[in-house]
Amino acid sequence: MKTFHLLLVATCGVAFSGISRADEFVIAEQGEIRVPLILFENAPPLTRGAAEELAAGIERICGTKPELVEGTPDPVPERAIWLGFQPAVATLFPDLDFEFSHPEEILIANNGKHLVIAGRDRWDPERLVVEGIDETIHGKQLEYGTANAIYTFLQDQLGVRWLWPGELGSDFPARKTIALAPFVHRHHPTIRGRGSAFNFSALSNKGYGRAHDWSRRQRLQLDSLPLGGGHGFGDWWEKYHETHPEIFALQPDGTRSGHPSPRNAKLCQSNPKVWDLWLEGVEEALAKDPNVFVFNGSPNDGWSSGHCVCENCRAWDHPDGEPRLMHWHHYREERPALSDRHVTFANHLAAKLKERFPDRDYYVLMLSYGHSRPAPIEARPAENVIMASVANFFGRTDLVDRGSTWGTTHRNQFAAWGKLAHHLTWRPNTGSPAGWQHGLPDLSVQQTIADLKFVAENHCLGIFIDSVWEHWATQGPQYYVMSQLLWDPAADAEAILDDYYRRAFGPAAGEIREYFEALESARMKFTEERGYGAGLLEFPELYTQELLDQSGARLNRATKQAEGAPEIFAKRVAFIRAGLDWTRLTMENARLMQGYWKAPDDAVAQKVRDNWTAMEALCDANPFAINWGPVRPNGPRMLGLHPDHPNPRWKLQPDPKRPDDLDQN
Repeated sequence: MKTFHLLLVATCGVAFSGISRADEFVIAEQGEIRVPLILFENAPPLTRGAAEELAAGIERICGTKPELVEGTPDPVPERAIWLGFQPAVATLFPDLDFEFSHPEEILIANNGKHLVIAGRDRWDPERLVVEGIDETIHGKQLEYGTANAIYTFLQDQLGVRWLWPGELGSDFPARKTIALAPFVHRHHPTIRGRGSAFNFSALSNKGYGRAHDWSRRQRLQLDSLPLGGGHGFGDWWEKYHETHPEIFALQPDGTRSGHPSPRNAKLCQSNPKVWDLWLEGVEEALAKDPNVFVFNGSPNDGWSSGHCVCENCRAWDHPDGEPRLMHWHHYREERPALSDRHVTFANHLAAKLKERFPDRDYYVLMLSYGHSRPAPIEARPAENVIMASVANFFGRTDLVDRGSTWGTTHRNQFAAWGKLAHHLTWRPNTGSPAGWQHGLPDLSVQQTIADLKFVAENHCLGIFIDSVWEHWATQGPQYYVMSQLLWDPAADAEAILDDYYRRAFGPAAGEIREYFEALESARMKFTEERGYGAGLLEFPELYTQELLDQSGARLNRATKQAEGAPEIFAKRVAFIRAGLDWTRLTMENARLMQGYWKAPDDAVAQKVRDNWTAMEALCDANPFAINWGPVRPNGPRMLGLHPDHPNPRWKLQPDPKRPDDLDQN
């Protein structure tokens, strides 16, 4: 990563003086726009949309909207803001290199007369409109350099902040004069897969997501490395078990039964027929979308169960690999880790891919998950293999892999892969160690800062987090600093947090920061004791009445401090209070329902129902505070907290020797 700052100017790159010096580039003076915006001709829709947001943003700052022109004007104006590269820009900036040799590279520069905001843009004119996950994408690009450069300019040079989604979280500093001293800024994000970190608000993914605009403006959504977080062969049993039963994993009883389930059936990875059928699937995918370049080869879920015991597959296992307990139908055995086997399998797929498409940069995606979490002993991923480490240290750095017999931490496993994989991504399961999924203040801000910097230092190319649930009133500071570090892991995280609290809460910044940091401190102590996490009914042990009362007192002081300041600060404090109210009501329900399931009581049931009515009203009145979709009372995360929705799983007695081997925790 290369970032150049030839000249640092006033706060956010904006001069506050009413009269500009001769060497400054003046965008607006006393509310009058001095320059047009010039966008390159035939810009794709999402890049054009970013240009329109820049024009609207300047209008919000100074009160006047600049003209947006497409293509090179004739004659060329004496002063202008150029959006994206076009030949005239090279003439106006003869000393700048516009080759953009790095993926997603951006360049923002001003020489006193002209300002250029550009980046590496790549798209297929025939594939601008494509079907996405949940909706049609209009303006699909392979790289969105100029769009991300525009959002960077709005944030870094014009001082705009998108603190959380929605108007309440938007902060545009008002000033009549916008003037910039000469500067040059280059950057290319080393973490190219960023959209899947906030996966619910990834491009075209609707699901639970409600932060799509925010995700785009934070330069997450428009990335260049599409990452799937799942497994590669979930439909193969249905497709092939009758015509090609030999491709499925041999079980110890001599059958190829698809254990443990059709969707999680394992393959006989050493069988060349598997490689050929996988390649057929690649060709089918390319027929639908010729711009796909990452193809999943990851084994199905159920990581401890059903792996092939045939002689050829077992020959790929290294005898010095970590012993791991594996499961089949009515049978268990300790066998070496599957890391060497899975890397060897990925390499065979990668060789097929390169042989079939020698002139294309196509990649195999392989999960390092379950019994392949340890680094391999001898096998090494090919250059066109992307390893995705399912190392679950998000917010839990010292967590030991529960399948490890050596007591290895997930963090150490990731570091080991970083030393030998050409391409590595991080795909942690978050679980809900302190209510992450339930809308509670499950904060690990400092830990997450350290984790993101750690994975970046270990050559992380992309991040898929399962999942960020978008509860902004309880987890907002963590989301914000995550977004900033995903774009630039080298950024000063403390400066980001200081800026976040100051811009969001003004005179109440200190008290709000203490509020969140006290909750974070309590959470970290709680999760250190609980390992993989507590149950929903145990959370009142963390969110005690004492902690909630202390938190409420801090918000009361913050409300007092916001008096007399611009009204926006008081509204934002109230937004945070909605998160505390949600936490109080959820914990009251948890305490009440603990007794209710032992001895049902109509009065208790009515109180809980009343609480849920208040919780839903709270979400309706405070958009983005708590994401109602995943925490509604009949949803899988909240079962047991409503008298009409018991949680049947609480009656089960799990086998402590056999951890849940599905891709969730």
